Amino acid sequence: MQVEIPAGTAQSQVGAQLQAAGLIESPRHFTWLARLLGADATIKAGTYILKRDDAWQNWLAILQSGQVITQMLTIPEGMASALVADRLLANPDLEGTLDVPPEGSLLPETYGYQKGESRAAVVARMQAAQAALIAELWPARSPETAVKTPEEAVILASIVEKETGIPTERDMVAGVFSNRLRLGMKLQADPTVIYPVTQGRPLGRRILRSELFADNGYNTYVREGLPVGPITNPGRAALEAVLHPADTKAIFFVADGKGGHVFAETLARHQANVAELYRQQRERGER
Repeated sequence: MQVEIPAGTAQSQVGAQLQAAGLIESPRHFTWLARLLGADATIKAGTYILKRDDAWQNWLAILQSGQVITQMLTIPEGMASALVADRLLANPDLEGTLDVPPEGSLLPETYGYQKGESRAAVVARMQAAQAALIAELWPARSPETAVKTPEEAVILASIVEKETGIPTERDMVAGVFSNRLRLGMKLQADPTVIYPVTQGRPLGRRILRSELFADNGYNTYVREGLPVGPITNPGRAALEAVLHPADTKAIFFVADGKGGHVFAETLARHQANVAELYRQQRERGER
């Protein structure tokens, strides 16, 4: 049985909470038992699971030890900070206001939280987890990585995260972008065009021609090198891919029409792959 003990509940009032939950009939008997056992420890606020057939003294021990239910919150890989904030603000079990955290500062993962905990505290744990992960991965980076700082690693990993949802492709996509950075080529990543328009929320339409030519610090069709900042919150796998990119000479990739990508080392091969994608799309009536 789930029982909630609000903050500020006196021990003398706990019996009433248990009665309201249908666990006991006499709050006075529960209070008397607590005094008889000499249990002077404070009852801690929170949400608890109490077994209906358990002894009352066991309930008392649970309530005094603070063995509250841990709620779980999952942040998927590649979820932008604006969407994370939306999710936290929509959670009725959390309290307090929340500004959108800096992009790329949160580690996508599953986190435990307590009912009534502040949203800011949950964000702080996400940020601490991301900082700890970077500190773990950066010293073990491959010499082949094209990024020069942990901050650059997060930026490039955020692009890799948005470019492919297929785990086995991440290191290959990272390899292509690493090659482009070393050659001084523009990354030309569509997600970097979309981010300044939506701040991480879905675009819901095709990219406009004017957006492709917008010079806003993020658009990698206009600027060489990396954007000025991350475009989402990358997970461990994307960060590892950037720090250990595939050993490849490919500098192009395009969708293969089946959910993945096909990679190419030459412009001619890439153009052929693009033509094949268009042919498939025409067959499906998409173009």
